[in-house]
Amino acid sequence: MKLKPLVIGNLVAPVPIIQGGMGVGISLSRLAGAVAKEGGIGIISAAQPGYHDAHFLENALKANLKSLAEHIKKAKEISMGGIIGVNIMKASTHYAEYVDCCVKNGADLIISGAGLPIELPLLLKDTAVKFAPIVSSLKAAKVLFKMWDRRYEKVADFVVIEGPKAGGHLGFTPDEAEHLTQETYDTEVTAIVNYVKSFEDKYKRQIPVVFAGGVYDRSDIDHYMALGCDGVQMATRFVATEECDAPLSYKQSYINATKDDIVIVKSPVGLPGRAIRNKFVKEREVGDEKVSKCFNCLEHCNPATTPYCISMALIHAAEGDTDNSLLFCGENAYKVDKITTVKAIFDELNA
Repeated sequence: MKLKPLVIGNLVAPVPIIQGGMGVGISLSRLAGAVAKEGGIGIISAAQPGYHDAHFLENALKANLKSLAEHIKKAKEISMGGIIGVNIMKASTHYAEYVDCCVKNGADLIISGAGLPIELPLLLKDTAVKFAPIVSSLKAAKVLFKMWDRRYEKVADFVVIEGPKAGGHLGFTPDEAEHLTQETYDTEVTAIVNYVKSFEDKYKRQIPVVFAGGVYDRSDIDHYMALGCDGVQMATRFVATEECDAPLSYKQSYINATKDDIVIVKSPVGLPGRAIRNKFVKEREVGDEKVSKCFNCLEHCNPATTPYCISMALIHAAEGDTDNSLLFCGENAYKVDKITTVKAIFDELNA
Protein backbone atom coordinates (compact mmCIF):
# COMPACT_ATOMS: atom_id res chain seq x y z
CA MET A 1 0.00 0.00 0.00
CA LYS A 2 1.31 3.45 -0.94
CA LEU A 3 2.25 5.79 1.88
CA LYS A 4 0.25 8.97 2.45
CA PRO A 5 1.86 12.27 1.36
CA LEU A 6 3.54 14.52 3.92
CA VAL A 7 1.91 17.95 3.96
CA ILE A 8 3.79 20.87 5.53
CA GLY A 9 1.70 23.96 4.91
CA ASN A 10 1.76 24.55 1.15
CA LEU A 11 4.54 21.98 0.64
CA VAL A 12 3.43 18.49 -0.33
CA ALA A 13 5.89 15.58 -0.47
CA PRO A 14 4.19 12.69 -2.31
CA VAL A 15 6.23 10.23 -0.22
CA PRO A 16 6.49 11.03 3.54
CA ILE A 17 10.23 10.43 3.74
CA ILE A 18 12.75 13.11 4.64
CA GLN A 19 16.39 12.30 3.92
CA GLY A 20 18.37 13.26 7.01
CA GLY A 21 21.13 15.83 6.82
CA MET A 22 24.63 14.33 6.98
CA GLY A 23 27.81 16.33 7.18
CA VAL A 24 30.49 17.02 6.34
CA GLY A 25 29.90 16.52 2.63
CA ILE A 26 27.71 13.41 2.77
CA SER A 27 24.32 14.95 1.93
CA LEU A 28 24.82 17.79 -0.50
CA SER A 29 23.02 18.60 -3.77
CA ARG A 30 23.34 15.23 -5.52
CA LEU A 31 21.69 13.20 -2.78
CA ALA A 32 19.18 15.84 -1.71
CA GLY A 33 18.15 16.49 -5.31
CA ALA A 34 17.72 12.78 -6.07
CA VAL A 35 15.56 12.20 -2.98
CA ALA A 36 13.34 15.20 -3.75
CA LYS A 37 13.01 14.07 -7.36
CA GLU A 38 11.56 10.75 -6.12
CA GLY A 39 8.91 12.56 -4.07
CA GLY A 40 10.62 12.77 -0.71
CA ILE A 41 12.27 15.78 0.93
CA GLY A 42 15.99 16.20 0.25
CA ILE A 43 18.17 17.76 2.93
CA ILE A 44 21.55 19.44 2.48
CA SER A 45 23.86 19.59 5.49
CA ALA A 46 25.13 23.06 6.38
CA ALA A 47 28.10 21.54 8.22
CA GLN A 48 31.16 22.84 6.35
CA PRO A 49 29.72 22.44 2.81
CA GLY A 50 32.63 24.47 1.46
CA TYR A 51 35.31 22.09 2.72
CA HIS A 52 36.51 21.47 -0.86
CA ASP A 53 36.71 25.18 -1.74
CA ALA A 54 40.21 26.46 -2.56
CA HIS A 55 39.82 29.27 0.00
CA PHE A 56 38.27 27.20 2.79
CA LEU A 57 41.30 27.35 5.10
CA GLU A 58 41.57 31.14 4.68
CA ASN A 59 37.90 31.96 5.25
CA ALA A 60 35.73 28.96 6.10
CA LEU A 61 32.53 30.96 6.58
CA LYS A 62 32.75 32.65 3.18
CA ALA A 63 33.50 29.33 1.46
CA ASN A 64 30.66 27.60 3.30
CA LEU A 65 28.03 30.22 2.47
CA LYS A 66 29.09 30.27 -1.18
CA SER A 67 28.95 26.47 -1.41
CA LEU A 68 25.67 26.19 0.48
CA ALA A 69 24.03 28.65 -1.92
CA GLU A 70 25.33 26.69 -4.90
CA HIS A 71 24.17 23.35 -3.50
CA ILE A 72 20.65 24.62 -2.75
CA LYS A 73 20.27 25.87 -6.32
CA LYS A 74 21.78 22.73 -7.84
CA ALA A 75 19.59 20.44 -5.73
CA LYS A 76 16.50 22.35 -6.82
CA GLU A 77 17.50 21.80 -10.45
CA ILE A 78 18.13 18.08 -9.95
CA SER A 79 14.85 17.64 -8.08
CA MET A 80 12.81 19.14 -10.93
CA GLY A 81 10.58 21.07 -8.57
CA GLY A 82 10.93 18.85 -5.51
CA ILE A 83 11.26 20.00 -1.90
CA ILE A 84 14.77 20.91 -0.73
CA GLY A 85 15.70 21.75 2.84
CA VAL A 86 18.83 22.41 4.89
CA ASN A 87 19.92 20.98 8.23
CA ILE A 88 21.65 23.62 10.37
CA MET A 89 23.13 22.75 13.76
CA LYS A 90 22.09 25.23 16.43
CA ALA A 91 25.61 24.80 17.84
CA SER A 92 27.04 26.44 14.70
CA THR A 93 28.94 29.66 15.42
CA HIS A 94 27.41 31.53 12.46
CA TYR A 95 23.91 30.12 12.79
CA ALA A 96 22.06 33.28 11.69
CA GLU A 97 24.21 33.64 8.58
CA TYR A 98 23.42 30.08 7.48
CA VAL A 99 19.70 30.67 8.01
CA ASP A 100 19.90 33.87 5.94
CA CYS A 101 21.74 31.99 3.16
CA CYS A 102 18.91 29.43 3.02
CA VAL A 103 16.28 32.15 2.76
CA LYS A 104 18.10 34.06 0.02
CA ASN A 105 18.83 31.02 -2.11
CA GLY A 106 15.45 29.32 -2.23
CA ALA A 107 15.52 26.58 0.40
CA ASP A 108 12.00 25.35 1.14
CA LEU A 109 12.61 24.46 4.78
CA ILE A 110 15.14 24.31 7.61
CA ILE A 111 15.59 21.53 10.14
CA SER A 112 17.63 22.45 13.20
CA GLY A 113 19.07 20.35 16.03
CA ALA A 114 22.23 20.03 18.18
CA GLY A 115 20.71 22.54 20.59
CA LEU A 116 17.39 24.34 20.91
CA PRO A 117 16.82 26.78 18.00
CA ILE A 118 14.99 29.32 20.13
CA GLU A 119 15.52 32.31 17.79
CA LEU A 120 14.68 30.49 14.54
CA PRO A 121 11.10 31.88 14.20
CA LEU A 122 12.50 35.41 14.50
CA LEU A 123 15.21 34.75 11.92
CA LEU A 124 12.58 33.42 9.50
CA LYS A 125 10.03 36.16 10.18
CA ASP A 126 8.12 37.28 7.07
CA THR A 127 9.62 34.50 4.92
CA ALA A 128 7.94 31.49 3.35
CA VAL A 129 10.62 29.10 4.63
CA LYS A 130 9.19 26.33 6.83
CA PHE A 131 11.10 25.15 9.90
CA ALA A 132 11.33 22.26 12.33
CA PRO A 133 13.30 21.64 15.50
CA ILE A 134 14.86 18.26 16.20
CA VAL A 135 13.77 17.11 19.66
CA SER A 136 14.42 13.91 21.56
CA SER A 137 12.19 14.50 24.57
CA LEU A 138 8.78 15.85 25.49
CA LYS A 139 10.58 18.32 27.77
CA ALA A 140 12.49 19.84 24.83
CA ALA A 141 9.31 20.09 22.74
CA LYS A 142 7.51 21.86 25.59
CA VAL A 143 10.34 24.34 26.16
CA LEU A 144 10.38 25.35 22.48
CA PHE A 145 6.65 25.44 21.81
CA LYS A 146 5.79 27.33 25.01
CA MET A 147 8.53 29.89 24.38
CA TRP A 148 7.67 30.34 20.68
CA ASP A 149 3.96 30.59 21.44
CA ARG A 150 4.53 33.20 24.14
CA ARG A 151 7.33 35.19 22.52
CA TYR A 152 6.41 35.10 18.81
CA GLU A 153 2.81 33.83 18.73
CA LYS A 154 4.13 31.16 16.40
CA VAL A 155 5.16 27.50 16.57
CA ALA A 156 7.09 25.18 14.27
CA ASP A 157 5.71 24.17 10.87
CA PHE A 158 6.62 20.56 11.68
CA VAL A 159 8.68 18.64 14.25
CA VAL A 160 11.36 15.97 13.91
CA ILE A 161 11.64 13.53 16.80
CA GLU A 162 15.08 11.93 16.86
CA GLY A 163 15.32 8.66 18.76
CA PRO A 164 18.32 6.94 20.37
CA LYS A 165 19.15 4.77 17.33
CA ALA A 166 20.14 7.73 15.16
CA GLY A 167 23.61 8.55 13.87
CA GLY A 168 25.57 11.73 14.41
CA HIS A 169 24.91 13.82 17.50
CA LEU A 170 22.31 12.46 19.89
CA GLY A 171 20.11 14.20 22.44
CA PHE A 172 20.67 11.45 24.98
CA THR A 173 23.23 10.38 27.53
CA PRO A 174 25.64 7.67 26.31
CA ASP A 175 23.83 5.13 28.49
CA GLU A 176 20.40 6.09 27.10
CA ALA A 177 21.70 5.93 23.52
CA GLU A 178 22.89 2.37 24.10
CA HIS A 179 20.22 0.92 26.36
CA LEU A 180 16.93 2.83 25.97
CA THR A 181 14.37 0.31 24.73
CA GLN A 182 12.06 0.93 21.80
CA GLU A 183 9.03 0.18 23.97
CA THR A 184 10.01 2.85 26.48
CA TYR A 185 10.83 5.41 23.83
CA ASP A 186 7.63 4.73 21.89
CA THR A 187 5.77 6.12 24.91
CA GLU A 188 7.83 9.31 24.64
CA VAL A 189 7.13 9.52 20.89
CA THR A 190 3.38 9.29 21.48
CA ALA A 191 3.57 11.96 24.18
CA ILE A 192 5.47 14.35 21.88
CA VAL A 193 3.03 13.74 19.02
CA ASN A 194 0.03 14.47 21.26
CA TYR A 195 1.64 17.60 22.67
CA VAL A 196 2.51 19.03 19.24
CA LYS A 197 -0.95 18.24 17.87
CA SER A 198 -2.53 20.12 20.81
CA PHE A 199 -1.41 23.37 19.15
CA GLU A 200 -3.20 22.70 15.87
CA ASP A 201 -6.54 24.20 16.91
CA LYS A 202 -4.95 27.43 18.12
CA TYR A 203 -2.92 27.89 14.95
CA LYS A 204 -5.62 26.49 12.66
CA ARG A 205 -3.28 24.22 10.71
CA GLN A 206 -1.77 20.79 10.82
CA ILE A 207 1.65 20.42 12.45
CA PRO A 208 3.18 17.19 11.12
CA VAL A 209 5.51 15.12 13.29
CA VAL A 210 8.30 13.11 11.68
CA PHE A 211 10.28 10.34 13.39
CA ALA A 212 14.02 9.84 12.89
CA GLY A 213 16.54 7.35 14.25
CA GLY A 214 16.94 3.75 13.18
CA VAL A 215 14.24 3.88 10.49
CA TYR A 216 15.41 1.37 7.89
CA ASP A 217 12.56 -0.49 6.17
CA ARG A 218 8.83 -0.31 5.51
CA SER A 219 7.95 -2.07 8.78
CA ASP A 220 9.80 0.69 10.67
CA ILE A 221 7.87 3.36 8.77
CA ASP A 222 4.54 1.65 9.44
CA HIS A 223 5.42 1.34 13.13
CA TYR A 224 5.98 5.07 13.63
CA MET A 225 3.01 6.04 11.48
CA ALA A 226 0.90 3.84 13.76
CA LEU A 227 2.15 5.87 16.73
CA GLY A 228 0.70 9.02 15.13
CA CYS A 229 3.69 10.29 13.15
CA ASP A 230 3.08 11.79 9.72
CA GLY A 231 6.37 10.72 8.18
CA VAL A 232 9.90 9.55 8.85
CA GLN A 233 13.42 10.83 8.40
CA MET A 234 16.07 8.42 7.10
CA ALA A 235 19.78 9.08 6.69
CA THR A 236 21.85 5.90 7.02
CA ARG A 237 19.75 4.11 4.40
CA PHE A 238 20.74 6.65 1.72
CA VAL A 239 24.51 6.58 2.26
CA ALA A 240 25.29 3.55 0.09
CA THR A 241 23.51 4.94 -2.97
CA GLU A 242 25.02 5.97 -6.27
CA GLU A 243 23.67 9.48 -5.76
CA CYS A 244 25.08 10.04 -2.25
CA ASP A 245 27.74 12.76 -2.20
CA ALA A 246 30.07 10.61 -0.06
CA PRO A 247 33.13 8.96 -1.65
CA LEU A 248 32.97 5.26 -2.50
CA SER A 249 35.27 4.34 0.40
CA TYR A 250 32.81 5.94 2.84
CA LYS A 251 29.92 3.98 1.36
CA GLN A 252 31.99 0.80 1.48
CA SER A 253 32.68 1.33 5.19
CA TYR A 254 28.93 0.97 5.82
CA ILE A 255 28.76 -2.17 3.70
CA ASN A 256 31.71 -3.69 5.57
CA ALA A 257 30.53 -2.74 9.07
CA THR A 258 29.25 -5.38 11.49
CA LYS A 259 26.81 -4.75 14.32
CA ASP A 260 29.68 -4.74 16.82
CA ASP A 261 31.52 -2.06 14.82
CA ILE A 262 28.84 0.56 15.58
CA VAL A 263 29.55 2.38 18.85
CA ILE A 264 28.79 5.50 20.88
CA VAL A 265 31.56 8.10 20.64
CA LYS A 266 32.52 11.33 22.42
CA SER A 267 31.94 14.46 20.35
CA PRO A 268 33.39 17.97 20.79
CA VAL A 269 29.82 19.28 20.41
CA GLY A 270 29.20 18.05 23.96
CA LEU A 271 26.76 15.36 22.88
CA PRO A 272 27.39 11.65 22.39
CA GLY A 273 27.35 10.41 18.81
CA ARG A 274 27.12 7.08 17.00
CA ALA A 275 29.81 6.06 14.54
CA ILE A 276 31.76 3.16 13.07
CA ARG A 277 34.64 2.04 15.33
CA ASN A 278 37.54 2.55 12.95
CA LYS A 279 41.20 3.38 13.62
CA PHE A 280 40.37 7.00 14.50
CA VAL A 281 37.74 6.04 17.09
CA LYS A 282 40.00 3.41 18.66
CA GLU A 283 42.79 5.99 19.05
CA ARG A 284 40.42 8.49 20.67
CA GLU A 285 39.41 5.82 23.20
CA VAL A 286 42.94 5.90 24.66
CA GLY A 287 43.84 9.57 24.20
CA ASP A 288 42.80 12.93 22.81
CA GLU A 289 44.16 14.58 19.68
CA LYS A 290 46.03 17.89 19.76
CA VAL A 291 44.08 20.44 17.72
CA SER A 292 46.37 22.49 15.48
CA LYS A 293 43.78 24.38 13.45
CA CYS A 294 40.43 25.75 14.70
CA PHE A 295 37.65 26.59 12.24
CA ASN A 296 35.56 28.35 14.90
CA CYS A 297 32.61 26.29 13.68
CA LEU A 298 30.96 25.50 17.03
CA GLU A 299 29.88 27.97 19.69
CA HIS A 300 31.11 26.07 22.72
CA CYS A 301 34.20 24.34 21.35
CA ASN A 302 37.51 25.17 23.02
CA PRO A 303 40.47 23.88 20.95
CA ALA A 304 42.59 23.73 24.11
CA THR A 305 40.33 21.15 25.74
CA THR A 306 38.43 19.47 22.92
CA PRO A 307 39.23 15.76 22.37
CA TYR A 308 39.70 16.37 18.62
CA CYS A 309 38.67 18.72 15.82
CA ILE A 310 35.34 17.40 14.62
CA SER A 311 35.52 19.43 11.39
CA MET A 312 38.80 17.81 10.35
CA ALA A 313 37.58 14.36 11.43
CA LEU A 314 34.49 14.71 9.23
CA ILE A 315 36.34 16.36 6.34
CA HIS A 316 38.78 13.43 6.24
CA ALA A 317 35.76 11.12 5.96
CA ALA A 318 34.30 13.17 3.10
CA GLU A 319 37.66 13.01 1.35
CA GLY A 320 37.74 9.22 1.59
CA ASP A 321 40.22 8.64 4.43
CA THR A 322 38.03 6.19 6.32
CA ASP A 323 40.77 5.17 8.76
CA ASN A 324 41.63 8.61 10.12
CA SER A 325 38.16 10.11 10.31
CA LEU A 326 34.83 10.09 12.08
CA LEU A 327 32.26 7.94 10.26
CA PHE A 328 28.88 8.85 11.72
CA CYS A 329 26.13 6.26 11.18
CA GLY A 330 22.81 5.07 12.54
CA GLU A 331 22.42 1.90 14.61
CA ASN A 332 21.31 -0.09 11.56
CA ALA A 333 24.27 0.75 9.30
CA TYR A 334 25.42 -2.87 9.51
CA LYS A 335 22.31 -3.88 7.55
CA VAL A 336 23.59 -2.03 4.46
CA ASP A 337 25.01 -4.69 2.15
CA LYS A 338 25.30 -3.13 -1.32
CA ILE A 339 25.41 0.03 -3.38
CA THR A 340 21.94 0.83 -4.68
CA THR A 341 20.03 3.87 -5.98
CA VAL A 342 17.69 6.38 -4.38
CA LYS A 343 14.94 5.29 -6.78
CA ALA A 344 15.32 1.64 -5.77
CA ILE A 345 14.97 2.55 -2.10
CA PHE A 346 11.84 4.61 -2.75
CA ASP A 347 10.34 1.84 -4.89
CA GLU A 348 10.94 -0.60 -2.02
CA LEU A 349 9.61 1.61 0.76
CA ASN A 350 6.55 2.95 -1.06
CA ALA A 351 5.27 -0.30 -2.57
